[in-house]
Amino acid sequence: MKMNDITAAIIGAGIKIHKSLGPGLLESAYQACLVYELRKSGLMVEEEKPIPLIYEDVKLDCGFRADLLVEHSVIVECKAKDKFHPIDEAQLLSHLRLLDLQVGLLMNFHEMILKDGIKRIVNNYQDD
Repeated sequence: MKMNDITAAIIGAGIKIHKSLGPGLLESAYQACLVYELRKSGLMVEEEKPIPLIYEDVKLDCGFRADLLVEHSVIVECKAKDKFHPIDEAQLLSHLRLLDLQVGLLMNFHEMILKDGIKRIVNNYQDD
């Protein structure tokens, strides 16, 4: 499955959930629903994916966690907040670098229209 197909499926599932539930719930509720929708559509989803951190002789096996890793290739960070903060983008980009992945999605379910709360973050992206 191509990267753009995966991200389109994730965004489509997010929009479906948001249209049904609307803004105002906890991040964990949206994340659980997104996992359900993605798995229902046949996509492989890992929840709370550990992200190891290696710096010279220091290794932290689980320094960080990504909300979701879809099809071993796209990190999804679910948010439920007024607006994105620059640290949200920096965090996702760091996760992409540490896992050596190219594409991540920030999804803020507290927007009135979900498409206004979706941000695609890339790390040395090469179109497939």
